[in-house]
Amino acid sequence: MLLRTKLFGTTYEFATLTELLAKANEQKSGDEQAGIAAGTVAERVAARHVLAEVPLWVLRENPVVPYDDDEVTRAIDDAVNETIYAEIKNWTVGELREWILSNHTTSDMIRRVSNALTGEMVAAVTKLMSTLDLVLGGRKIRVVTHCNNTMGLAGTLASRNQPNHPTDSVDGIRASTYEGLSFGSGDSVIGINPSDDTPGSVGRLLQMTKDVIDRWEIPTQNCVLAHVTTQMECLRKGDPAGLIFQSLAGSQKAMESFGVSVGLMDEAHALAKKYCWTPGPNYMYFETGQGSALSADANFGADQLVLEARIYSLAKRWDPYQVNTVVGFIGPEYLYDAKQIMRAGLEDHFMGKLTGIQMGCDVCYTNHAKADQNDLEALEVLFASAGGSFIMGVPMGDDAMLSYQSSAYHDIASLRQALELRPLPEFECWMEELGLWRNGKLTDKAGDASFFLSR
Repeated sequence: MLLRTKLFGTTYEFATLTELLAKANEQKSGDEQAGIAAGTVAERVAARHVLAEVPLWVLRENPVVPYDDDEVTRAIDDAVNETIYAEIKNWTVGELREWILSNHTTSDMIRRVSNALTGEMVAAVTKLMSTLDLVLGGRKIRVVTHCNNTMGLAGTLASRNQPNHPTDSVDGIRASTYEGLSFGSGDSVIGINPSDDTPGSVGRLLQMTKDVIDRWEIPTQNCVLAHVTTQMECLRKGDPAGLIFQSLAGSQKAMESFGVSVGLMDEAHALAKKYCWTPGPNYMYFETGQGSALSADANFGADQLVLEARIYSLAKRWDPYQVNTVVGFIGPEYLYDAKQIMRAGLEDHFMGKLTGIQMGCDVCYTNHAKADQNDLEALEVLFASAGGSFIMGVPMGDDAMLSYQSSAYHDIASLRQALELRPLPEFECWMEELGLWRNGKLTDKAGDASFFLSR
């Protein structure tokens, strides 16, 4: 296929679809580092003009990593619904964009078509979207999941209670958990990033958080975000895990850099269904982030947006309860400043929803990025407006263990109030029973962790 156009008297030609996709991407420092970004704004516009005319079947038949060479590509392609694909394969990328944004296209219609899309298709249409397009497109797609409570219903915004501690102190983590709960953070999950990845330490944290959930009859789930093999060992020895976590990547080589494979994740999913204490049917929690494949030298010349979209297509295999992009965590080498971080957060949310999975966002940045707390809060508002499912809750927004800046416990309270959103329904009822929530708002008891020590 000839990938060429003439723009303002200059002819632009792209040698491969991988090159075309990369040069159609919004400016990202990671793509520039890889030497694959458009050299000028005009070249980026020309690439998008060409990309808009590419049929979807061309993208399926030319994945950025060949089918025979990569198990991620195989897992994605083998899952395509051939009946639905036959209906849409001759659509161009531009036609897919217009269809998604049409007033006549419903969430159910998009969810059906998502079963015929590959990561390359999802990334391609995302590159043609403006910021407002991403908000509108993401908001109209509804994905509902259930573990111990229900995620994704209209009018709700959840929060992961993330009480990390630099030494995995059980008492310190419990205190932070109570603080988060008092603000209404924790309906997504009580999820801890451990500093010690051993089964013994992870098991202690799982037991403590399960004790808190049982003691207060909290409609949520627990998770310790250790490597999946550690969590699998904990499950086998009887430790109480509500969700099983793993970071994923968009190519087999990048997955291997994380110490995982499709087969291993199949095994983990089967164990979760067998041993997690939660009723399900969704048991998995995945995290992603643009730039992970490039950081592992495993991007195969593809841009970071395409590799990110491929993660979502892979994650769908395990029917996750929740997925979130840790959007600014990898650093300015991949997303240089607040503008790039904001764009990536909205792209990732839209791509995940278009793929058919539940999407949240760790609205965050590292301390050497060109961003600040006001930028973080602006993305929170955009993300919530786009129908995002959940954000993080970190004490004062400053993670003491991971040393990065994220959304605070009190941010979820402010967003719910500003945008008239509610906690997940089961969690809202629980907060009302405890007197932390009345008539759609926090009560005067909220925000005081000692509430949980005085009863």
